[in-house]
Amino acid sequence: MEETKKIRVSIIEDDETIRNGFTYLINASGNYSVISSFSNAESALQHLAKEQPEVILLDIELPGMKGIDAIPKIKQILPKTHILMLTVYDNEENVFNALTKGASGYLTKSDSTEKIMDAIQEVMDGGAPMSMNIAKIVIKSFHKNHNTPLTKRETEILEQIANGKSRSKIAKQMFIDLETVKSHIKHIYVKLNVHSREDAIKEAKNNKYI
Repeated sequence: MEETKKIRVSIIEDDETIRNGFTYLINASGNYSVISSFSNAESALQHLAKEQPEVILLDIELPGMKGIDAIPKIKQILPKTHILMLTVYDNEENVFNALTKGASGYLTKSDSTEKIMDAIQEVMDGGAPMSMNIAKIVIKSFHKNHNTPLTKRETEILEQIANGKSRSKIAKQMFIDLETVKSHIKHIYVKLNVHSREDAIKEAKNNKYI
């Protein structure tokens, strides 16, 4: 395939090893060309208009401006460019925030390189690629009872508890302190009128809150 025919890709990812790895593998595929890569959104926003990538791989957890907050700014500069989110955090709030702000697809970094490269082609063909676990989150949300007494954050924490995550792991993953997690769990118990983790999960599942 001629150089001019290759799909032009930019990468915004703060982890240098991941950034370089994706650059090498995408360029080696023959169908795509990584025209630029950035370690933060601020730097990318200064150069993207000039470079005109067709697809951007955008990390959610960036230093400074978060990937999710960068989406509308990128779309303002490049309305036709497709943005594929790359993340290790596949919680519901992040997924829907990204999609409503204009992301075209949502992948996790645990996806294979082949899956990510297929996603670049898929998004160019008008698709909305998602990791299997992301698609499950989207489908599950349609089946939920939205008349829940729980806030988004409380629901997210209860889902993590139901998945067997410890309070400290939840705190680390959600970038909040342990006391905040404990406080949310107290509120969950009060709202669901339960006194244990097991009863909270059972009550929430029975009522389709999670």
